Amino acid sequence: MSQPLSGIIPPLVTPLRDRDMLDCEGLERLIEHLIGGGVSGLFILGTTGEGPSLSYRLRRELIERTCKQTAGRVPVLVGITDTSFTESVNLARHSADAGATHVVTAPPYYFPAAPPELQEYIQDLVAEMPLPMFLYNMPGLTKVSFEIELVRRALDMPGICGVKDSSCDMIYFHRLMEVAKQRADWSVLVGPEELTAEAVLLGGHGGINGGANLHPKLYVEMYRAAAAQDLKLTRELHAKVMQLAGSIYTVGRHKSAIIKGIKCGLSLLGICEDHMAEPFHRFRDPERAIIRERLVNLGLIA
Repeated sequence: MSQPLSGIIPPLVTPLRDRDMLDCEGLERLIEHLIGGGVSGLFILGTTGEGPSLSYRLRRELIERTCKQTAGRVPVLVGITDTSFTESVNLARHSADAGATHVVTAPPYYFPAAPPELQEYIQDLVAEMPLPMFLYNMPGLTKVSFEIELVRRALDMPGICGVKDSSCDMIYFHRLMEVAKQRADWSVLVGPEELTAEAVLLGGHGGINGGANLHPKLYVEMYRAAAAQDLKLTRELHAKVMQLAGSIYTVGRHKSAIIKGIKCGLSLLGICEDHMAEPFHRFRDPERAIIRERLVNLGLIA
């Protein structure tokens, strides 16, 4: 790949009817909602997609249905993070067969691998990959970070095409950008939408932002303004993104409130069901009423 992947690539929620059944019609509507909003790709089976909580059977079905519905219109990135090396490889191969374009892996999240062990793991994994692979830096959930030295060594692995950074650490981001400049085909994408405008203004390639599930056009416009170095417009759109995040992600008392809020919002927009994969459960009526009120204030529903 000669050009880095760039733009807004939403991490799709996984529409569910129950703990092991996809909301297939909802998935179709969600994909069309996002592509219609101008996104540059779709990322499934990530954190927002509750990937590690889903059965392998359901993960495979989601991959197949997403690739079929997308039909090559935008790239499809698939999260293959797992505690089992073999299952990560199996899912990557299934993704390639289904028509996905990239895979994404965070470090295995049970045993905390030391930097030399993690480097060896990545070397072994990329050697088995049928698709270009992103490193997914998510230390808040995996307990392990892709240290800058490991990223530097990953530059010599042709199968790795970039990094998705969800560390919320802008010092790490600056160091990551210095390393990434050595590969013209590498992408540096950030997860937190609160930092996406700043990251793009500083040379980052885009965002994998959960809120884009709800309002893809807003996030795409913010990215385009930042990529064009239009500071005035970027500030205006960033303020709207902050308003959305502050409105939707603060309902509920637990960290799961972010995914619950996005799913609840999509349900109220009539796009898909908001059933959660266990151990979580969707918002009850009191929280749902708050989300509805805030969507009205954001202008997303009447």
